Amino acid sequence: MESKELNWRLLAKRQWPLALSLAFIAGLELFTADYTNPWWQAPGVAVICAIAVLAPRRPFDATLALAAAIVFTAVYLRFLDLSMQPHFFISGASISVTGAAMATIAIVVREAPRWYAVSGTAIVLAAMVAAEVISYPVVAPRDYRTYEPDPGSYLFGAVLMFVIAVGTGLYFRARDNERTSQLAASVAAAQNSERLALARELHDVVAHYVTAIVVHAQAGQINRAAAEQVLPTIEASGHEALTAMRRLVGTLRDGESSTPAASSSLVDDVRSLAAESGLPVRLSFDLQDAVPQELARSVLRLVQESLTNIQKHAAAVSSVDLSLSSSDGVLHLDVVDDGVASGVPVGGSGGYGLVGMRERAELLGGTFSAGRREPTGWTVRADLPIS
Repeated sequence: MESKELNWRLLAKRQWPLALSLAFIAGLELFTADYTNPWWQAPGVAVICAIAVLAPRRPFDATLALAAAIVFTAVYLRFLDLSMQPHFFISGASISVTGAAMATIAIVVREAPRWYAVSGTAIVLAAMVAAEVISYPVVAPRDYRTYEPDPGSYLFGAVLMFVIAVGTGLYFRARDNERTSQLAASVAAAQNSERLALARELHDVVAHYVTAIVVHAQAGQINRAAAEQVLPTIEASGHEALTAMRRLVGTLRDGESSTPAASSSLVDDVRSLAAESGLPVRLSFDLQDAVPQELARSVLRLVQESLTNIQKHAAAVSSVDLSLSSSDGVLHLDVVDDGVASGVPVGGSGGYGLVGMRERAELLGGTFSAGRREPTGWTVRADLPIS
């Protein structure tokens, strides 16, 4: 039943208000007692208060120890014909002992499983009743000489303290459960976001380079004479795929970004991707604003995926118009081709390319659209805020 998460430092940080409160009350009782030999109470009170302060470490065990300490203290005070100074609703325990019992009940209700909490609360209550029964024969002749205590007051006070203790424990238990639920939801959301990010990166890496390899391999099979010419391209694409996969593995192992770093010139990076694709790409640039590196990396991924989709899904492509411009703090990307749908995509299709592109754009606070154009071809457009 020991708490594995509450070390001694955290325990001290959490319990110091209770420790100071109980120490203050116990000291006040000790130095203001109006009968002889009040110091005999000190050892038992000290042990009882210490158990209450340490209770979060082992809540249910603390109730057992506290109950034993309360009963043992009452017994040895009765044996010595001494008594704790009574208060308005209890005779067998001082205010500090009652406060320690309330704190322990609140802690076991907060921390322990349901039946342990019920059992621990009952045990502490039984110990308080036992202390009352044991101590009353000594207390009554000494402190109730001129009047008899009102049982109604006793019952009201005891019930009030019990309700406060249990209610406090239930409140903190509900708050802890809510905090745990919120934390679990936050962790699940973060894990889901990370999975989606890794899925996008994996899709982009595999789809782009492997598609290039398949396309050039098919071209070599169709035209045997050109086979030797495409082999270097296939080899280069294979090396690039391995490099990209190593970056992705590095992300999983070390948390480093797997997205290729953009150079100082987004225009040059886009030109490089267009050249690598082997498609008849016509480029148009009109960037009026400086593009941050993080945004540039995302733009490169969108361009890369757009060109990969053309290679996979389009046939008879005679032109691809790629436009990159900015105005009023918004970057505009347009990729338009005139190809004809090829039927079965090269290497098959998982259907996640457009989903990943839309997710990238929306995560950046932008918009994304893609669709067929007449009479043939496909259009991709993304508008991304620069700042």
